[in-house]
Amino acid sequence: MVKAVVGDETQLKLAEDRLSQSAVYSQVGLVIGKLNSRLDRGFVFDLIPTPVNDGGEPPCSVAESFRDDKKKGSKGKATADSSILVIDKDWVAEHARQVSRMLMGGVKVIGIYIWVTDSLFKNSTISLCQTVKGVAEAASFMEADLDERLLIHISYSPRRWTCRNCMLTANITSSSLRTCDFKMGRVLSSLQTFRCMYNFDLRLPICHENASNARTLGNVLQHGISAHAKELDDAKAMVDGTLVAEDEPCTSDGLHEVELLLPFIKDASAQGCNRKDVGGVLVFHGSVCSFAYLNSKEPISQAVADIKGDIITSLRSRLDIVCDETDGDSTLDVGIEATNVMSNVPTPHLNLQELRKTCSLSFPRRVFVPWLAGTYICDYIQPSETLEVVKEHCVELMSIEAPTDASMILQPEREAAPLVSIGSFWDVAVFSHSASSSDFPSANNNKINADRKEISKKSIKKADFNTIAALLALLLSILVGSLLYFNGS
Repeated sequence: MVKAVVGDETQLKLAEDRLSQSAVYSQVGLVIGKLNSRLDRGFVFDLIPTPVNDGGEPPCSVAESFRDDKKKGSKGKATADSSILVIDKDWVAEHARQVSRMLMGGVKVIGIYIWVTDSLFKNSTISLCQTVKGVAEAASFMEADLDERLLIHISYSPRRWTCRNCMLTANITSSSLRTCDFKMGRVLSSLQTFRCMYNFDLRLPICHENASNARTLGNVLQHGISAHAKELDDAKAMVDGTLVAEDEPCTSDGLHEVELLLPFIKDASAQGCNRKDVGGVLVFHGSVCSFAYLNSKEPISQAVADIKGDIITSLRSRLDIVCDETDGDSTLDVGIEATNVMSNVPTPHLNLQELRKTCSLSFPRRVFVPWLAGTYICDYIQPSETLEVVKEHCVELMSIEAPTDASMILQPEREAAPLVSIGSFWDVAVFSHSASSSDFPSANNNKINADRKEISKKSIKKADFNTIAALLALLLSILVGSLLYFNGS
């Protein structure tokens, strides 16, 4: 349980000044930072206001409750103490879902903040807790033990900050909130930066219709990413060329390069599927660039865990983007090329067993935008989109202006964005020995097979020669030994 929270003084003072100058009576938004269950501490990086909804209405407003007092004849009289907050919980949750895609490396949506008076806060406790729970469900953590989020109350009458820990129980009540220590200090300026360029090459079997229910492109990819998450969790890590120990602190400054070392184990994505039932193979390969930011009190192993989680989250986010866009428009062109496929079927819902020829699908690539104190946030763009989409998302979702100089936006995945390729089992089985190529084999297969047969013949001849030579040496040694024995006698 988080017992103490430290907020970045620079960013929170800027947020307080922005709120005091806005002349609004209420405002709700997201708390961005990190929660560490091992340290029982939380770190707040920034506060991001939730924008107006599609109808132009603010996500939070004040509604007055009228008391009906017939004895005093004051029916319909409004009192300030009975006012409550009306919060668009679904809109705040949707904002959290989209913002969480732009965060990485352990930085997450860790709660909400509210700008209201003390009386309004007390009258709206249940509604605020329900909003926190909705945000937690929309921007969930991979860590199962983090069943809590923060609720920061900024009161302007009188002016003060209060931080509460909200437990995500099944039944939200006022007892779900517990006050925790809150102070401001240096947070962003003390962060250590870790970077990893992770290359992956997944081979996901496509089973026959009577053998598996995961037959659509979306289902097969979701299963494959989940299986790879378990393999990645067991990977060792090297930071700046040194193997990482469990609780080793970070003592050096600057950018730290991380390399993940996967264990040599059986491919988990292929388990549970009989070889006879496999009719094709889905190849999912490419590179994922990931950043992680480590607090001075956290060990290096925490940065490694954050990078592992970020890689899987990034792959899932790209799949969600493809699914979201195709669900909105079933005829959307997302770069897939295939034959004998109905054009009105959304790409993630394509039945892979109906494909008869090789096809490919380019996933959105990840770009990085400068954020606070040398940190970055990320966004995803489709092959047909430009960086203007990223700038719009920064303004709408993060309430920041993207840099006008495009060179400041990092694009390390420009040449190696994740790509999905689908082909028959035998085509891909031969190709699986060449992980560096991105196209399926075609006319060169005959030459490759011929070369392999020639190599095999030479290997057999060499093995036969070695066997004969060994036998001759054995016979010679027996003969020499016999001669020496008889001469001695």
